[in-house]
Amino acid sequence: MKRFLLALSLCTLIGVAQADIVAPDVLIRTTAQEVISIVKQDAGSKADNQKKILAMVDAKVLPNFDFNRMTQLAAGKYWRQATPEQRQALVAEFRNMLVRTYTKAFTMYRDQAIEVKPLKMAAGDMETTVRTQIVKVGGQPTSVDYQMKKADDGWKVFDVVIEGVSMVTSYRSTFSSQIEQSGIDSLIKSLADMNATAASAALHKADAK
Repeated sequence: MKRFLLALSLCTLIGVAQADIVAPDVLIRTTAQEVISIVKQDAGSKADNQKKILAMVDAKVLPNFDFNRMTQLAAGKYWRQATPEQRQALVAEFRNMLVRTYTKAFTMYRDQAIEVKPLKMAAGDMETTVRTQIVKVGGQPTSVDYQMKKADDGWKVFDVVIEGVSMVTSYRSTFSSQIEQSGIDSLIKSLADMNATAASAALHKADAK
């Protein structure tokens, strides 16, 4: 889990306000550098850092993810059984969960670097995979692949594959198991409770600093 969180901290995207759609590999390369720079420059207290990182993740990182598609893939066959209200709730709680996950991941940054591999994509492709490696001096590199789809407002991530393990597939196994046992509403409640607990714990931790 620690390695997974560390990988996430260096493979997130920050929105780039440009008129033209940025190529997916360029987007990842330039914004990963910006993320690292922001984390390095923030020399405040741990509590302040966490609040700043949480705000940055929520405002700049996650808008570049296609949460509707991610949640649909994670829910698998059960997505078709969900009502519009249940789908909306699932997307919201899934997004909240990743906000907390990425915030925690950023706090684990320790001078790693990211290398973006040459992109193999034909003109007109609407989906692509951007392959990267997270490198730390003296350590083994960690492969991180982005599954991305082109939208009207730019390229969006719909899955992250770390060392061959798909984030969406991992959640699908967990989601399916809970839905089979107690239904979609139970999964929604479980995610909501987990998010509320994580938010409360972060608040108490910040107040104690």
